[in-house]
This record gives sequence, structure tokens and C-alpha cells, in this order.
Amino acid sequence: MNNLNQYLDVNPEVAQALAEGKPVVALESTIISHGMPYPQNVETALKVEEIIRSNGAVPATIAILGGRLKAGLTKDEIEYLGKQGQAVTKASRRDLAVLVAKGADGATTVTTTMMIAHMAGIQVFATGGIGGVHRGAETTMDISADLEELAHTPVMVVCAGAKSILDLGLTLEYLETHGVPVIGYGTKELPAFYTRKSGFGVDYQLEERDGVLWINAKGSLYMDAAAAPTLFTGSGASYTTIQADGYARWYQVGDAAGKTMTVQVPENSGFWVYDGNGQVTASSVLWGDTTVTLPEDGTIVFAGDPGARFHLRFQG
Repeated sequence: MNNLNQYLDVNPEVAQALAEGKPVVALESTIISHGMPYPQNVETALKVEEIIRSNGAVPATIAILGGRLKAGLTKDEIEYLGKQGQAVTKASRRDLAVLVAKGADGATTVTTTMMIAHMAGIQVFATGGIGGVHRGAETTMDISADLEELAHTPVMVVCAGAKSILDLGLTLEYLETHGVPVIGYGTKELPAFYTRKSGFGVDYQLEERDGVLWINAKGSLYMDAAAAPTLFTGSGASYTTIQADGYARWYQVGDAAGKTMTVQVPENSGFWVYDGNGQVTASSVLWGDTTVTLPEDGTIVFAGDPGARFHLRFQG
């Protein structure tokens, strides 16, 4: 695929966003050429780009035009694709080199959108439904190239699951075999494109609570440590309470670094202190600690039964 880099054109707006570390979202173009009639296809494509912009990211609709791999289209290029419609080749991985050699046009599928996005340095791609294992594939071997690309190309695909006409159970088995995690955002089930329900569970769940994203991995909840609130030490005394959901409470040490913290630990509860490298430096559970010096860039977690209240005192 490195040999194709010489045929890559990154839209100037997309290139600038990538250089400045701004979020960029790749979009496929088969939906434009093959998904809807003109002019609804163009209107939809531009509306999707508008939605991405309104959420603070830069859209990069991807296609092959005149044998060039385009990461980010202009309005005129989207209009061109929409008018050409199904006269444009629906391009999967097998078609890419041929279209480039012929100087031809191609509308990208999930597979080729991922390929070109990765070449351009784009890490996130949003689409409708991915391809998968077709019903009867045990005899026909009809398996979408999308699944192979998901296994080999490091681009996160945000989608509405796999298309409902597919064998969703075998699709999930194939993804598992190839080491592709399936993460549900706000759902425990794999969506089936037109429906939220498929009867098949996802590997992990991503949930948003109070503006913080959590991931449910096999019954355990994880969050980004940077999203944890800063430990309050203003009055020299404080407390934290385990809520009714029973989830542990995480805090960043922040300005309390270097202070001594004394904890009154309730029954059936405990706390752990981590340094900036993620190493445990103190714990009431592991070593019976109740008084600790808080480390620079550290984090603290309190765990216990719902309603358990930890009383904290600070010195220094």
C-alpha cells in the first residue's frame, strides 16, 4: 500500500487539521454514488459534513477521482460524484490499483475508505452499516472485505453495526477470530443497520455519565483518569461517598501533591493511591495504610458499599 502514497491527495483543510492535531472524521463515498438518487445523495453528503463540523471536527469524504486517492472532497467533487451515480465504480481493495492505473473514478467502500484514511493519517471513520459474513457463507465463502480491513488497518470505524441481511452471528465470530473488538456506544447489542436490536451482544460497552465516557469491559467499568475530578482540600477536611450505583470514586491528586492525607475508612471499604506512573504507592486494603503522602500527578480511588463515606484530613 505504501506504493500508492504517491497518488494520495489530502484536502488542504484536512491536512491543516491533521497538522494542528484537530479531530478529523473520514466518510465513505459509495453512499453518494450508489446509495441514493441525485440530488438527495449530494444533499445528504453535505448535511453529514455539516453535522461533523458543528461538533468541532473536520470531515474528510474519501473517493478516487481521475486515479487520485482523495482524502477530503470539495463541494464540486461531491456534486460530481452524485451526478455520475452508479456510473462510478464501487471500489473495494481489489479495485484500487486498477483504478489508479487507469486514471478512473471510484466510490470508496468501508474497506477502501479505511485504507485511504490510514494513508492520510486519519484515525476515525464514520459510516452506516459495515459488510460482514453473508448467509450461507459456509458454502459460498461470501465474506465482505470490510472484515479483513478491520483486522489489519488501524482506523476506528464508528457505525450502525453490520447490515441486517447478513449472518450477524458469524460476522461477530469472524471479527473475534481476527482480533477485532466490537464496542457498543450506549448499547449492549450489536445494531443491525436499520434496527438497534439484533439479539447479539457486543464485546464492550461505552457509556457517557455526567459528561465522562466509561467503558464496560466484561463487567468492570473503566474511565479516562484525566476525566476524574480533582481532590478537594481547601478546608483541610473533606469527604467522599460511594453512590447508590456502588461504583468506585476516582480523583486526581492535583494541588494536593506533597500533602499528608489521613483517611477514616468505613467498614468493608478501602482506598488505593497511584503515582504518575500508575504504580500503587499506598493502600488501606493491601498494607493497612490510613495516612499517606500524596504523590505528584497521582490518582486516588475509593471503593466500598453504597453509602460508605470516607472522611479525609489534609496537612502540609
